[in-house]
Order: sequence, then C-alpha cells, then structure tokens
Amino acid sequence: MPKTVLITGASTGIGYATAKLFQRQGWNVAATMRSPAGSDLAALDRVICPPLDVTSQASIAGAIATTLSHFGQIDVLVNNAGYGLIGPFEACTPEQIQQQFAVNVFGLMDMTRAVLPHFRERRSGVIVNVASIAGQMALPIYSLYHASKWAVEGFSDSLRYELEPFNIRVKIIEPGPIKTDFFSRSLVVAKQEGLTAYDPFVASVLPQLENVGDTASPPEVTAQVIYTAATDGSSRLRYPAGGNASFLLTLRKLLPDGLFTWFIKAGMIKEVK
Repeated sequence: MPKTVLITGASTGIGYATAKLFQRQGWNVAATMRSPAGSDLAALDRVICPPLDVTSQASIAGAIATTLSHFGQIDVLVNNAGYGLIGPFEACTPEQIQQQFAVNVFGLMDMTRAVLPHFRERRSGVIVNVASIAGQMALPIYSLYHASKWAVEGFSDSLRYELEPFNIRVKIIEPGPIKTDFFSRSLVVAKQEGLTAYDPFVASVLPQLENVGDTASPPEVTAQVIYTAATDGSSRLRYPAGGNASFLLTLRKLLPDGLFTWFIKAGMIKEVK
C-alpha cells in the first residue's frame, strides 16, 4: 500500500515541487492549498488537492478528514505554508505581525496538533517543518520573518523529545535562497504612511534582496531534501537545503557575532545616503 504525504502550501514553489516529487516516487499525495481550483496537480495519479487555510481550524480538520477518507492514513506531514513580511519593524501594523505568526507559526502548530492523534494511534509518522536559514541567522529588515522562523526551529527542536516515544520523528528543513515566488507574490513589504525615516536604509537593502532571489536555487533542490528527511528513517533533526544554506549556516556558527555582522553588512547594505 502506498504511503501518504500531506503537504501545506502546495500551489507553487517548494510545496508544488515537493508534491510532484513524492507522486513520482509512488506516494499518495494530499497537495493542499487555499485555492486549489485549476491546479494541475489534481490531474496526477494518486494526488488530491483539498482546500486548506492553515489559519482556520475548520479548514485544517476538513483537509485532514478528506485525506484520510481518500487514502486511509497519513504517514508524513510537510508543514510548508508560509510567507515573508519584511520592512522596518516600526512600520509593521499589529495586524501584519499577527498574520505573520498566524500563518508561519500558529498554522504550523495547529496542523501538527491536528495530525498527532492519528500518528500516535499508529505509533508512526514524520513531521517535516519547513523553516529556513532565517531561523538560524538574520538579515536586515526581516525581523518579523526571522522571529517566526526562529519560533519554528525552537518548537520543532523541543517537540521531538515528547514524540520520540511514539515513533514520531520531527525534521527541520532550512532552505537558503530559493527561486520561488517568495521574493514576489509571497513577500509583503511593510510601509507606514508618514514614516519615512527608514526609507534610505530600506532602499539600500532591497536591491541586494532582489539579487539574492535572482541567483537562488530552484525549488526542486529543497523538495529533494524534504523527501530525504521524510524517508531516511534517521533521528537527524536539521537539513540545510540549497542556496548556499550549508555554507551560510556553518559561517554563522564559526564566526563571532561582530565578524558575522560585518559579513552581512558588507553583502546586504550599500551606503545609506
């Protein structure tokens, strides 16, 4: 009997590439997204596309119930849904801050909590949480996105201890820059009317962020790492993925704070006029 994976945020990018990879490997795939109408994934064998908004408890319950109804079980949950809120912290509204955590953190937690009874009953399961190198290091004007990904890292790191007795493994995927719509459709730039003090600094950083997006790795690189994490049967926790992730994370661990800060400033912040 084929194993089943449920993937959040599968409409484009990493989630889409991951759904296609698992399907090619013979898995049943629940490729969830907020608006599945028109997705070509639904035409593939052993693939369903339940609608899912990770900020809605009812939507989460419905997607899981649909998956279990079609495939009878869930073996792997890939928590991939997320987006980036960037800009000066002072310019971010309370609503923007809450939404960033509602999707990137609380949605991931709610999906995990909803699938855990099924995993515990079967005494088997893998939870793959897509974090980022942004959960280990920081870039300018990403304070809230970083906060959300550091939360995912800490949550996942602790969760694995309590789930290990049930043979449930937790994995953290840490992509570097990936060529997806993260740098366009999935990016929200905070700007507050009348607040111009940060404009020169933001203007000095944004071109470098755009360059990062242009030279990033394709999403298929991260999809392959997700598949490896889901299937290797190991107790390994963290998996860097593409975009020089391993190099950057190693650099962050080896360099003292002052030297790493200089490295980021030299690469990301041009002269502020």
